[in-house]
Amino acid sequence: MDEAFIIMQIGNPDLDRFCDEVIVPAIQTAGLIPRRVDRDEQGDLLKAEIVSFLERSQIIVADLTNERPNCYLEVGYAMGLGKKRNLILMVREDHHHSSPNYRLGGPKIHFDLEGYGLILWDPNDLDGARQQLIERIQRRVAILQPTGRLEPIGRAVVVDDEWLTENRRKAIAGIDEVGRSTYMEAVVALQPKGQWQQQVLLQQLRESQIHTFGWPIGIILDGTPKRPYPTADGIAAEVSIIPSDQGLFRERTSYDYWALRKTGDFYLLKSLFEDEMAEDVIYVDTRIVRTTELLLLLSRLYTRLDVPETTVVRVTTTYQGLRGRRLQTASPLRFMPMIHTTTEDHVTASVECTVAELEPKLVDLVRELLRPLFVLFDFFTLSDAVWQQIVDGFVAGRMG
Repeated sequence: MDEAFIIMQIGNPDLDRFCDEVIVPAIQTAGLIPRRVDRDEQGDLLKAEIVSFLERSQIIVADLTNERPNCYLEVGYAMGLGKKRNLILMVREDHHHSSPNYRLGGPKIHFDLEGYGLILWDPNDLDGARQQLIERIQRRVAILQPTGRLEPIGRAVVVDDEWLTENRRKAIAGIDEVGRSTYMEAVVALQPKGQWQQQVLLQQLRESQIHTFGWPIGIILDGTPKRPYPTADGIAAEVSIIPSDQGLFRERTSYDYWALRKTGDFYLLKSLFEDEMAEDVIYVDTRIVRTTELLLLLSRLYTRLDVPETTVVRVTTTYQGLRGRRLQTASPLRFMPMIHTTTEDHVTASVECTVAELEPKLVDLVRELLRPLFVLFDFFTLSDAVWQQIVDGFVAGRMG
């Protein structure tokens, strides 16, 4: 079983309680073994044991409360090992300048880690802190892989028009052939661009796929006529399924087209799962799940390709063929008392973030990509708790 190493001040009764009631159970809930050097030492030199824990741990939880120099040193050493993505940083909320309890001259989070995406915990709400940490660990484990060094970048994130136009032309012609008129399209651009060979792209995309939903985004059907193929500037696949394809597939009509360029840019056009289940509907929970899957796929893929953390990712999604559809839920556990419909036919939304931000900002990114879609259905909105529940459930491998 994988391990998680805990960095924190040792010998402080309040922080020991925080460790026992928050950090340890959160790590165990995520299926990892918690390790703390004072509780798991093997009799070797202390520094050597800390290095060993840092090198082999999948997750490193560092609580920086009380500004202990050894904690900052261990965090810095972990970053030097290339394990910044393995790190989850926490600190008591009064250490952050945004807190009403913050005191000038009092304990603080050092400025070089202030913008890292800290979990700020309240000693009066340990249950909330534990839940935040569980969710952060689960998201991190879902996408975690070793990474390369950081490099500065610009933010002009564009995709090659000729490449996009050609792939879009192929995809729209293909979905027309199977008789589908409603689809989801995603255009993903990196800045700066990378450069990878076709074999590398195929292998890393294969290993990045998420099978929780069943038919994954970026589907790879090895050993069939619908398997991916190399192109001059990357790889692509077209998977069109009609009922006559019963030799390979269950009865369905669906269409998937994707292209992954050598630069790391990605294009996707796929029919909707809803059209395999019912006519003229859009499922709220299915759209959230599919968008979450897309972003997790990108995070996994770019991590496996060793894309620098500061590389900017721009994701644009478009839904076409919406007019006259009803907004419903796929899960019987969620009830929508009103029938929401739309007269609009298409909608587009974009988000932009760094590769490192894909995981910690996952819920926000999913929300921003889907709000423009949902609002078309009689101003439909969801509570933050529902967004969080569906996204976190999918990351944890649950549907519904």
